[in-house]
Amino acid sequence: MRIGLLGLPNSGKKTIFRLLTRGGAGGPVFSAERPLAGVGHIYDARFDALVVKYRPQKTTRASITIDLLQDASADALREGSIFRDIAGMDALCCVVRAFRDDSVYHPSGSVDPARDSAMIFSELALHDLLFVEKRLDRLKSQAKKPGAGLPNREEELMLRMKEHLENELPLRTLAATGDELKTIAGYPLITLKKMIIAANVSEEDLPDGRPSASELRERWTSHEVSVMHLSARLESEIAALEDEKERGAFMAAAGIAEPAIDLLSRTCMDALGRLSFFTVGEDEVRQWLVRRGASAREAGGAIHSDIQRGFIRAEVMKYADLMDLGSEEAVKKSGKMLLMGKDYTVEDGDIICFRFNV
Repeated sequence: MRIGLLGLPNSGKKTIFRLLTRGGAGGPVFSAERPLAGVGHIYDARFDALVVKYRPQKTTRASITIDLLQDASADALREGSIFRDIAGMDALCCVVRAFRDDSVYHPSGSVDPARDSAMIFSELALHDLLFVEKRLDRLKSQAKKPGAGLPNREEELMLRMKEHLENELPLRTLAATGDELKTIAGYPLITLKKMIIAANVSEEDLPDGRPSASELRERWTSHEVSVMHLSARLESEIAALEDEKERGAFMAAAGIAEPAIDLLSRTCMDALGRLSFFTVGEDEVRQWLVRRGASAREAGGAIHSDIQRGFIRAEVMKYADLMDLGSEEAVKKSGKMLLMGKDYTVEDGDIICFRFNV
């Protein structure tokens, strides 16, 4: 699963990419020809607490692939090559500049995150509209051929999509059945994708990111866009502090409970339709990602196909129960250790031990 970072030049997306990937992408910082891929780990306080409790020999965080896309400049949007890369993403994070710094050039001459996000979203919608119109033309041509039969259901869907886009609404807000979504699953429709806005604000606008973040939330909530804010400059300063006590004191002085980049990593995970579950023990504490709505058997398959194939049961602890009661033994004695079958729907934060036989 891939999430793409896009935004205008000098929005801060390259800095955010480095922070999300902890500088782990390697190679050049940016390529105009293709996206730069990196691995972003999911930073979750529950994982850290489990590591403290079990003190395992090995720890493994969950991760997602993050792609730094080329600048969404006027030239890139006009040439259209950026849309090919965007179409290959499973979700998108649009970084918009909300900080003011006269020494940093803005391509539009002024800082206006609402304007910038609207411009980018408009171009994405136009791309989809052009595709839908071309597809409609083809379907209408096919309908004129002898033996074409009843009206094409896809044509009816495309007409609804066209009207939706012309009303300046993204396709992710269109009411569509599962079968309809399967029909268009292979099409390069960008506004179907989950979208996050990361407003890159000035330090003085923390902790609530006002006024930019609130304005963006008000504007885009109806478009099913998640909005969060962070200061890339401040996050870089936090990341540069290696001493944990010093980092904690720095964040406390800034009024920050946790690095916003960690929240962004979890927001990206959520946009990809994933949730976390954990396996624990003295040998390893590990965080796993599965799709929302996954069964216990499917979650076992995320670890190894043998678990899915030979699934017997899942022993499930809730994270809150373990932390409140203090030990696995106490959870069992309290009757809160759940023995679940293959159809159990995994919940975010579940701690699972799988029993299987192959």
